[in-house]
Amino acid sequence: MKRTCFLVFVAALLGGTCGAQSSDQKLDELDQRQFLASRPESRPAVDARERIKQSTSFLKDREPEMTTDEYALYERIAAMLTTNSELAVRLLEGMVNGKEQPSPAFAFILGNAYAAASQFDRAEASYHSAVQRFPTFLRAWDNLALLYYNDGRFTEAAECFAKAVSLGDRESATLGLLGYCLERKGDTIAAETAYTQALGAEPANLDWKQGLLRLAIAAKQYGRAERLAQGLIKDKPTDIQLWMDYAGVLVADGRKLEAMTVLEQAQTAMPLDADSLLLLGDLYAEHGLADDAVNAYRKVFATAAPRGEQKLLQFAGVLIATGKLDEAGRTLAALPAELSPAARLERLQAQADLALARKRWPEARAKAEALLKAAPLNGRALLTVGQTYLEENNLPQATFAFEMAAQIPESAYQANLELANIELKNRHFAQAASRLEKALKIQRTDTIEDYLARIRALVPPEDKSS
Repeated sequence: MKRTCFLVFVAALLGGTCGAQSSDQKLDELDQRQFLASRPESRPAVDARERIKQSTSFLKDREPEMTTDEYALYERIAAMLTTNSELAVRLLEGMVNGKEQPSPAFAFILGNAYAAASQFDRAEASYHSAVQRFPTFLRAWDNLALLYYNDGRFTEAAECFAKAVSLGDRESATLGLLGYCLERKGDTIAAETAYTQALGAEPANLDWKQGLLRLAIAAKQYGRAERLAQGLIKDKPTDIQLWMDYAGVLVADGRKLEAMTVLEQAQTAMPLDADSLLLLGDLYAEHGLADDAVNAYRKVFATAAPRGEQKLLQFAGVLIATGKLDEAGRTLAALPAELSPAARLERLQAQADLALARKRWPEARAKAEALLKAAPLNGRALLTVGQTYLEENNLPQATFAFEMAAQIPESAYQANLELANIELKNRHFAQAASRLEKALKIQRTDTIEDYLARIRALVPPEDKSS
């Protein structure tokens, strides 16, 4: 049905069909996403075996010494530790089997041999034996920490790295890895100190700078995080992940238009990867640049396998908003047969939105009602049902659906605007004003306040007094 000009202002404020996801919902969804450098899986890469291989020489007057027999064997096989670790292990074990416990120094060398042969459990036991009997054995603490780090045992690694630092290790790698392990433990203050000290020893290290960036983001120190991100891009301008980190800082700070500009700037210098294109598409969609959003999403789906149910649903939503209905239908059809419970509900809503866009009111209502059977308090579905009845000029049923939606926080604002629309159509000015007042309590805008003032002027005196 067509609405009269008397109702146009509320319809414009609704911004399209009731089934469409509201901009506030998109904002909240985008705020919750993790685009930042705080992904713990992107930890600094460390070749523990190589570092352990380099730790065979002894620190004179600071570490335990081997016995004469142990040292004689060590001299013969020292080179073999890096060239034939399996044979070195057998020779070293041959010396200790059936004999008294080897010295801490020999246990350390045996641990190195085990590590070189990828026998990490035995390496751990050997290093433990060394540090238990010689607690100030710095390199044994270092190597034990590396084993724990590579195994993802960050709490234990942090304890060992910290012990090495307390014994005088001031290498950038030790301090930086200590910072990362402390970060993973949640000890952010100590982590920041370790990262800062690591940068003092190696100012150009990007891993430690990114660690400080993650900590700044976690503490919501967005100004500091922005400066760190900008500095990282200057250090490595062709690293798309650094641009994503910068954009992520701006997103977290609520400066999403600037984040979009940052990604557009990155796109002029290098091809964006799939994650960057998806973020850019999300930002375009949020700012009403639907065609640009579609183009960004298409680049992803044209060059890679579908990015999961949520991305396909999001892409379908943007296609519906831009009127590309056939492509939206194909996208929904491409969803996997097995969906998560949440995605099944979102698919029903997307199918209802598509039917609304095609003006198939009964089909849209059927999809929304199917959704409501599984989720009776779904505000978007109630709005969709109300919209279909409104389009069929069934005002009593539309009013009932919108009144139900008005009881649900996520849909109350839009439902009250729709109900104001219906009251205006029936020239119930006092009731329309009441609905707009309820909407303003949820979200205050100058436009709604202006129209409320106009409607109040139309309320008959007897209604005002009552």
